[in-house]
Amino acid sequence: MESAAASSIRSLLYILLMSYSSLLIPPASSQGDESRQANNKHVAVFVFGDSLFDPGNNNYLNISIDGKANFIPYGESFFKYPTGRFCDGRTISDFAAMYLNLPLWEPYLQPGSHNFSNGANFASAGAGVLEETSPDRLYSQKQLSYFKKVANLLKQQLGDAEAKKILADAIYLSSFGGTDYISFIQSFYNPTELQQRERVNMVIGNFTNVIKEIYEMGGRKFAFQNVGPLGCLPLMKQEFNPSGGACVEVLQAIASLHNSLLSNVTAELQSQLSGFKYVYFDFFSSLNDMKNYPKKYGFNVSDIACCGIGLDRGSDCGKVKEYELCSDPNEYLYFDGGHQCEHANSILSNFLWNGGSNFTWPISMKQLYGLNSTIAIEILSEDKLSFSM
Repeated sequence: MESAAASSIRSLLYILLMSYSSLLIPPASSQGDESRQANNKHVAVFVFGDSLFDPGNNNYLNISIDGKANFIPYGESFFKYPTGRFCDGRTISDFAAMYLNLPLWEPYLQPGSHNFSNGANFASAGAGVLEETSPDRLYSQKQLSYFKKVANLLKQQLGDAEAKKILADAIYLSSFGGTDYISFIQSFYNPTELQQRERVNMVIGNFTNVIKEIYEMGGRKFAFQNVGPLGCLPLMKQEFNPSGGACVEVLQAIASLHNSLLSNVTAELQSQLSGFKYVYFDFFSSLNDMKNYPKKYGFNVSDIACCGIGLDRGSDCGKVKEYELCSDPNEYLYFDGGHQCEHANSILSNFLWNGGSNFTWPISMKQLYGLNSTIAIEILSEDKLSFSM
C-alpha cells in the first residue's frame, strides 16, 4: 500500500507538472484554445505576403522609416516592445502559427539560426506581387527565391525524403495584392474599368505563377487571404478624402475585382492540379463586417485608427512627436491607418482557422491542417528539390 505521505507527494508533483505544461501553451485569444491544444501533428507553415503578415523582415532592409514599424508604440499590447510588426501585438499569421503549435514568427531575414522544419515567414511590409510596385521590398518573386533556399537547405540537412515530407505536409499562407492596388491608384487616381481589369489580371497572373512554382516544389496545401477593403482604411480615406466619410470607391472596386478573380483561380487550380487543396479566407468581407457592426465584435471605434495623426489618425503612427495614441487599442478596429489591432487579428484568425462562417471556404484551415498530403511525396521526382536561383 502507498503511504499517505507518498500519495500527497505524488499529487503535488502531478499538480506542478500540469501547471508547468500549461505554461508551454502560448497565450492567445480564448477563441479556439481547445482546438489549438488538441493539435499534435507537426505541420510547417510558410508565410508569404505584405505588412499584414510581416514579423519584422523590413527591419533588415535598407529602406526609409515609412516601410518599418520597429519603433514605439508598435508591439505595446503583447510584446511590450516594437518587433517590426505593423500592429500593437500579434498578426493573423502569428495566431495561425499558434493554432498549429508553432512558435511566434521570427523574421526570415533575422540573423542567426532558424528551425526551418517549422516553416518560415518571408512577408515584407509594402511588398507587392509585382516587382514594379516595390522593388526595394521583398516582392513575391524575391520571397519565392528565399523559399527555394530554405527548401534546398532542408534537403541538405534532412535528406530528400524528409524534406519532401515537410514540404508536402506544409501549409502555404499568403496575403498579397493590397500594395499593388494602392500604389496603382495613387499613380492613376481615376483609372478606367479596363485599366483596373488589366492591373488585376497582371497581379493575379503573376501570383498564380508563384503558386504553381510552390506546387512544383512539393507544396499541396494553400491558405489564401484575399485583399481587404482598401478604400475603407483610415489611411486611404484620409488621403483621398471622399465626401461624407465614405470609403474610396475605386479602391473598393479594384479590391473586389481582385478577390473575385482570385476565388475563381484557386478553384481552377484545385481542379487542374492533383492533390492541390486550399482554404480561401474572405478578409474583405470579414473586415467590412467588423467595420460596419463594431459592437458585434466588441469594438467602440471602427473608422478612426488608434495611433497616428490627421482626421482619421490615418498616418505617421509613432513617426512624429505629436502623434496621437488611444488609451486602449482593444476598443479600436484599426491600430494604425492601414492595419488592424491585435484584438481584431485574433477574431479574424479564428474565422480562418475554424471556418463555420461565410468568410472561409471550401474548408477551414483546421481542416486543411488535418489533411494527409504525404502521398504527394510519392509522385515527386528526385530533381524537384534542386531549384534554380
